[in-house]
Amino acid sequence: MDALDLARLQFAVTTVYHFFFVPLSLGLSILVALMHTAYARTGNEVYMKMTKFWGKLFIINFAMGVVTGIVMEFQFGMNWSEYARFMGDIFGAPLAIEALVAFFIESTFLGVWIFGWGKLPKGLHAASMWLVAFGTNISALWILIANSFMQQPVGYKLAEYTLPNGEVATRVVMDDFLAIVTNPNIFVQYPHVLAGGMTTAAFFVLGVSAYHLLKKGGENRNVFRRSFQLGAIYGAVGVFLVIVGGHDQAQHMVDSQPMKMAAAEALWDSEDSASLSLFTVGDEKDRDDVFAIRLPSLLSILAYNSSEAEVRGINNLQAEYEATYGPGDYVPPVAISYWSFRIMVGAGFLMLGILLVTLYLNFEGSLEQHQRFLKVLMVAIPLPYIANSAGWMLAEVGRQPWMVFGLQRVEDAVSPNVAASAVWFSLITFTLLYGGLMAADIYLLRKYATSDDIEVLPIPQSPARPVPQAAYSGD
Repeated sequence: MDALDLARLQFAVTTVYHFFFVPLSLGLSILVALMHTAYARTGNEVYMKMTKFWGKLFIINFAMGVVTGIVMEFQFGMNWSEYARFMGDIFGAPLAIEALVAFFIESTFLGVWIFGWGKLPKGLHAASMWLVAFGTNISALWILIANSFMQQPVGYKLAEYTLPNGEVATRVVMDDFLAIVTNPNIFVQYPHVLAGGMTTAAFFVLGVSAYHLLKKGGENRNVFRRSFQLGAIYGAVGVFLVIVGGHDQAQHMVDSQPMKMAAAEALWDSEDSASLSLFTVGDEKDRDDVFAIRLPSLLSILAYNSSEAEVRGINNLQAEYEATYGPGDYVPPVAISYWSFRIMVGAGFLMLGILLVTLYLNFEGSLEQHQRFLKVLMVAIPLPYIANSAGWMLAEVGRQPWMVFGLQRVEDAVSPNVAASAVWFSLITFTLLYGGLMAADIYLLRKYATSDDIEVLPIPQSPARPVPQAAYSGD
């Protein structure tokens, strides 16, 4: 493998590792804020225990996410220096705002929340957790604004500059900041990621709560009953928004990156009334089906809300791109795009089915009698993680060969002076390090998630009011 392939593999490894932690932090921060608000309003000890139990798990996951995320930004300047040179003027702005505003908000108020128990008024303390949730999810927004430019460049112009060796190079410079932060891609990408975080947190809460309910005992049984009910509702909202948002994102993709959709459907040639692939075995070399099961017209309906609309295929788009961008292979890895799309969608609808059954049994009042289903919920915790990872693989692999769509190819973005041996060393180092961090995260989450020991604070009681003298009827 050369330095380019190794750099791509390293970025894929670190991204998947980092995104293992992100969705749970996004969704669980909101859920803990809701629990804390319920405690602040009611003073009910059950809500206090819920807040402290799930808040501790949020802190563990949040810390791991911060550690793994820092490395990713350094890679842009090390393995992808030509990308940093080409895109620095635009890519640096949202990343700087994310660090200076969003990350400072979430980290500062997380400290306030951790050390504020028993010191701050309950309402103010709950507000600090809402600020953590706000900062966490706004942080994701700024990262996705940067990523959206790579998917759909807007608000820029090309500028020439002279390199130290005298050569003239081109880079993109910011022309319209408002256009960048209101990129059309962000309006379909961010809601999908946010809903994915809600779903991840919901399945985590449901699975852990199911474990405790199966233990049939313990002084905190009501804590996990209430957590389960809240997680079921939260998850139903999340998975519904995931499916709706995913449909909107797919329709946007058909217009902004049609090659990605064609690869995700293994659609080799443009079709009127395009069929949706249920299962396809394709020959990428000859760009033809070996075996396929397709539903007539359904892809056109999903893409354009019309059974007669044309969906452009890989071969047609390849010819268009060659005419626009010059000779080259503009087809992404079809097998990865196709199967990551199906894994994502399949996991999404499986989660929807599980949540519908969960809601039915929960509101029927017979959930705890269905022990096998509770075990299913425990096993289902990885489902949203699988869906999230598959979705990002489609988003990034399906954009190939572009680093920045239509502006810079991947091979033009890699650092020219970094040897393959150096990338091998850092790849192995990061893989082992991140593997250790992931093992530590899973160990800590499992340790505290399966514990019944929940630290609580005494709920202050109102002092006894003296009996008014006028009401005293002594001797």
